Amino acid sequence: MAEKTIYRKRFIPLETVALKDDCILFESDTRMVTRWKSLKPRRDIGGGISAYFMDKGIKVSKIFAPDGHFVHWYCDTIRTVFTENAITFIDLLIDVIIDPEGRVHILDAAEAADALQSGLISADILCDALRAMDALLADIDAGHFSDYTEWITRFEERVNI
Repeated sequence: MAEKTIYRKRFIPLETVALKDDCILFESDTRMVTRWKSLKPRRDIGGGISAYFMDKGIKVSKIFAPDGHFVHWYCDTIRTVFTENAITFIDLLIDVIIDPEGRVHILDAAEAADALQSGLISADILCDALRAMDALLADIDAGHFSDYTEWITRFEERVNI
């Protein structure tokens, strides 16, 4: 069987990028855990571990600085497209950050609205993003964010970021 390629599709900027250096640590029909380094050198982010929850439309990433210290949790709303030897994760624009102090920040909601108004995304895409974000925020409020993060922590000790 050929090795699976992971792609990230974004609407802003409009691009599809092969995540050729991402290392798949775990994969099932509804979950994937990957280790990755930043595609381009950055002063604030060196890499991380991401857990994809395809059935929930969420990707949760534990972000590390180049020196290895924890920066924050970054949660993307996603849609997943499977083909024979590839998985494409479509970034649905709306993101949630949980900082080290536990504060929750919602990002890019206005950008998603602008993308809908300009025809860059469909109403279905925006609805998927809003529903995924709402479910994630409900899980966070109910104290169930660890249901997401435990998928990362179980692999974190075994990999070098």
